[in-house]
Amino acid sequence: MYAIVKTGGKQYKVSEGLVFETELLAAEVNSTVELEVVLAADGDKVLTGEAAKGAKVLATVVEHGRGKKINIFTYKAKKNIRKRQGHRQPYTKLKVSSIALG
Repeated sequence: MYAIVKTGGKQYKVSEGLVFETELLAAEVNSTVELEVVLAADGDKVLTGEAAKGAKVLATVVEHGRGKKINIFTYKAKKNIRKRQGHRQPYTKLKVSSIALG
């Protein structure tokens, strides 16, 4: 059994017990969140569209963190103008606890 869920502007294929990282969510650690289901499948039974809205995917928040640093360096040739920036994208790590078809 698996499901395609939508969170943080992206879609993820999840199954029970899977741990994955998504965009930062406003939820406490060890709390349970319900994810929006786009598609749910169990063997040869596949639910899509409005039928998939009845399916439920529950996930537990494992941790919040920040990703690997990305260095941004811009310059203008022959003008001695240099600018260095860094960015670390925040994320939420989720563990899928249950998938229930509607």
